[in-house]
Formats: sequence, structure tokens, C-alpha cells
Amino acid sequence: MNRIRKYQGAILVALMVLLVTTVSAADKIKIEKLDDLPRYTYKIDQPAVDFLHDDAAVAALANEVEADLISDLETYQIDDKTTLKNYYADLGSIALLEGRYMDYLGFVDKRIELEEKEALKLTTALYTRALCAAKISESDDFEGTLKSELENLVNPLPYDVVGDVIKSSKGTSEIYSLALIEGQVMSGIQPTLDGSDGEMSKDIATSLIGLAQTIRNYLPYKHVMTEVYGAYLDEHKVVKEDIWEERDFALKEGMDAAPVVIAVWDSGVDEDIFAPMGRMWVNKDEIPGNDIDDDGNGYVDDVHGIAYDLHSNKTQSLLYPIGDVEADRPRLQRMMKGLEDITSGIDSEEAAELKEALSKLERDQVKTFIEDISKYGNYAHGTHVAGIAQRDNAFARVLGCRLTFGHTMIPELPTVELARAEAKMYGEVIDYFKAAGVRVVNMSWGGSVGGIESALEANNAGETPDERKAMAREIFEISRDGLYNAIQSAPEILFVTSAGNADNDVTFEEFLPSSFDLPNIMSVGAVDQAGDETDFTSFGKVDVYANGFEVLSYVPGGDQLKMSGTSMSSPNVTNLVSKLLAVNPSLSPTQVRELIIKGSDVMETGDRTIVLMNPKKSLMLLSQMKGDGKS
Repeated sequence: MNRIRKYQGAILVALMVLLVTTVSAADKIKIEKLDDLPRYTYKIDQPAVDFLHDDAAVAALANEVEADLISDLETYQIDDKTTLKNYYADLGSIALLEGRYMDYLGFVDKRIELEEKEALKLTTALYTRALCAAKISESDDFEGTLKSELENLVNPLPYDVVGDVIKSSKGTSEIYSLALIEGQVMSGIQPTLDGSDGEMSKDIATSLIGLAQTIRNYLPYKHVMTEVYGAYLDEHKVVKEDIWEERDFALKEGMDAAPVVIAVWDSGVDEDIFAPMGRMWVNKDEIPGNDIDDDGNGYVDDVHGIAYDLHSNKTQSLLYPIGDVEADRPRLQRMMKGLEDITSGIDSEEAAELKEALSKLERDQVKTFIEDISKYGNYAHGTHVAGIAQRDNAFARVLGCRLTFGHTMIPELPTVELARAEAKMYGEVIDYFKAAGVRVVNMSWGGSVGGIESALEANNAGETPDERKAMAREIFEISRDGLYNAIQSAPEILFVTSAGNADNDVTFEEFLPSSFDLPNIMSVGAVDQAGDETDFTSFGKVDVYANGFEVLSYVPGGDQLKMSGTSMSSPNVTNLVSKLLAVNPSLSPTQVRELIIKGSDVMETGDRTIVLMNPKKSLMLLSQMKGDGKS
């Protein structure tokens, strides 16, 4: 496509971007949701790993993608800030590849202007801003200048705001390598290109361009970033105040409260941890271990709950199957802890082991490594969530419901038939919850139409991008409607769901179920131990925020690990819901929502309001209700 832009350089590109961002909104087509944006295809004629190192091929693809990015900005009115930030980030990667450093800095300024999270506003593109400054200076001591420029940007930053982001960035830099990049491309992108004769979507194209830029501008100097960030962290070493213990309360045996059934609809629950505590729900009409549906409800041996496999078929094991658990569990658990510690800036034996293992990782070993981590993550996720949901509540009764997730780099092919089976499963599961007397359901999971479209492309489904888009929409709507109708059919149950970890607007992205607007659902965002919004939490339709940073809980086998994500903030709200219902079982979902939201602390951040959960205040409001004779 048009290559003149490369040779006319920074002035023309800057003028074009200025033009497309100042055209009257009345002259543009308004984009209501992410799925409304057009699709593009690109083609490369060599293996993706070879492409990454081919300057001419990278430049040619970058020119094509750049033209389409600018065309979109010129044609469409895009109000979603996350989408705009992504456009400017992609344009910035191209500018950096082409050595247009002032252009790159201009795109960074646009991203910072759009950023609402203070930590991200302060830390956006720190390394590449320093890189550009060093390149522009044309210093004979490039690395020394890069280090000095990065120190000038990093050292003045307020640690209490940016500390967690700096820790995560340092940890990522320590494990990122050429082998890891090439291995991900070989296992996650090349199979798609093999089945499409080298054709790819804009998402894959921009990923490849970003990786090519990383190889050229980041990997050779990543030790500079690690050194500067490490010195900054060593200089501060301040532990944030943990606000949550002071806010929480416990319900102990002997208190005036009633048992509450909590459904943990997730990847599975290790019942052997919670049953001895008396915290598992028990189906007294089922005889355990006889492989018979004793009560005739359609489920075999559903003593502590039910399970479905990846294709939405009924199965028996409440835990996600990962093979020889006892033989592999210690290794996988240490890998998971090591990864969590590295991204959290924690020096531990597990972190050191993982860094050493990754430093020796060959690119053909990356697939197994990533899939092992993903597999164990699925195995542990539901149990970790259940541990949070029942914490300090002697009246909690956990009903496990396993929803199986995939763990392979090339995902399962989505189909209409599987979507219909999934929609049917949603109805069956919620009918089961109603029959079991469930009062609150935790759903630390979700999906989007974009995720389905990406999975279709990964499996080379659909003849054209528009056909793939239509297929994704059909599959998505079948699943969405099934879940929405099932939740709507249970107004007596409160459903608590994680907002998501993509740092985007859940409504614009159509992320489910957190974007549902129903009176019996609560969407939960994540803050850290001090109540500061995390850099990963999604936003938009978020009802309340809770702790989702390094939350300690159980994993299968009874050990405890810290994990982060809105998957961890959601069960913290579920925990509060179950406690309020235990104290007053007559509360409706609407009343519980009101108690939690009214009892929360409200903070303003940019254009958004953070409603920060405060369990003790909600309990106090409940006591006042009872004192007023309300129930």
C-alpha cells in the first residue's frame, strides 16, 4: 500500500493525525461498541518468526496497518478512551520502528491525556519515552543517556501511586526474552497463518508489529530498565497500608445467624478443603461415591455440587482435571507462585527458580510452559475463589459448580452448536441453584464477542473477516441470551461477577456477564490493599470495588497462595453478601446491593467514581434497618 508516508516522515504523519482528530464529529460515523469497527486483513509470505527479523517486511506491513489506523480515526467517531489509546499505541509502535521519535512522543501524549488511572497516567511508556530522548540526543554513550533519561522520568514519581506498576514492569522485564517472544509466535500465531495462507487480522498484525518493535528497541536494553526500576524500588521499599482487615468482620459459631448457600460457579472447588470445616453445602439426598443419581435430579453424585466439561456436558469431578495431580502439583504450584511473585516484585525462592528456568527456555518449549501455567491456573482458580468467598464466615455453605475453561494456546473452535449447549447449561445450572436454595453466586469469569472472533480466526473459521464477524456475533448472542435469561429467571439470587482484567469499558467491549444491567447482578472492580485502583481492572458498568491484589487464599491440596485480579475482588464482595444474608436471611438481592453500595466509600478518579466496599459500614446499616423494624 501507500509507502510515501515513510519517506515524507514526521511532518506529514503529524499533520494527518492532527487532521483526523479534529474533523467535526458530525462528519464521522459514531461507534457504539467495539464490534462496530471495520475489519482488515493483511498477508505475509514467510514464517512469522522470520518476519519479525525482516526489516523490509515489517516496514511494508507497518505502512499498510498505519494507513488503516489513520483511516479509522478519520472516518469514525470513537468515544471509548481505551480504544483510542490502543490506536495511538499501535501508531506509536510504527513510528518507533521507523525512527520517528517526535511522532512517537506525540502519540504517547495523546495516550496520557486519555488515561484516567493515575498510576498509568504517570507510568505510560516510561522506557520508550526515555529511549526516544536518548535517540534524539544522538549521544555517543547511548546506554548511559538512556539510563539517565529513564532515571529522570522514574525517580520523581510518587511511590505510593506507581509502586505496584513499577514492580510489575520490572518483573516482566526480567523474564521477557527473544525465545519467549518467538515461542509465543510459533505456537500462538503461526498455526493460524498456516491455515490461512499467511492472511491475518489487524489484531494479529498489530501484535506482530509490536513484537518486532520490542525486539529492536527493548530487548537489547531491557537491563537498563531493570536496573533503574530496581534502584527505584530499593530506594523506597515502602509497604502500603492494608485497609481491609480493619474494615472486615467475622461471623463465628454461636452467633445469631443462619447458614447461607454460596454457589462458586468457577473452574472447580477442592471439596476436601472446605468439607472438614463444615463450609461445603451438602445434598443430603445423594449417596456419595456410588455413581448413581440417587435423587433423580439429573446429576450423579452431586453431594457438594455439579460440574460441566468444556463442551457443556455434565460430568462428576468438581475439580478441573489436570492428570496426575500429586506428581505435577508441586512443580506447577511453584511456577504459579513464582510468576505471581515476579509480577508483584517479590524476591522469593520460587521467583528465582522461575527466572532461572525462563532464562534457559528454548522457543520450542514455550508452548508447554504457557499451557502448563494456564492449566494449573484453571485447576486452582475456583478453589482460590471459594476460599475468599467463605472466609471468616462460619455460616457459609459453598456449593461448587464447575465451568470448564480451555488452557491451550490455540483455543477450542467456537460453534453455534457449542453455544446452544452452553446456553442450555446456563439454564440448567441456575435451575439447580434455585432448587438448592442458593442465595448468592460468584462468577469470576467472562467473555466477549471479540474473544469469540479471535478464537474463530485462530482456527481459520470463516472465508472472510466479515463472515467471521457475523459468525462470532451469532455465537455470542446465543450464549449471551442464554446467560442473561437464566440470571433474570432467578430474581431471588444475587449474582456477583468480576469486571475483568483488560483495563477497558466492559459495556463498550460487551464483556459478559459484567456488562449485564439486571437488578440481581453486581459487577466488581479491583483495588489494591490500600484501596487504590489497580492498573488492570476493567471499568464502566462496575457497581463496587474490592481488594483484588495479592489476595491470600487456598489452592487445591490445602496450600495457600496469593493471587491478583478481579477474580479475587469479586468473591470479596460475595463474602460480604453471604455475611449480610446470614445475619438477616430475609434480605432481597436489591436490599443487599443497597446495603453494600450505601455502605461504601466513594472516591472520584477522572470521569469515574470508585465505590469502595466497606463491610463494617454495610453491617452497621443492616443493624439500623433491623433497629427500625425493617427487614
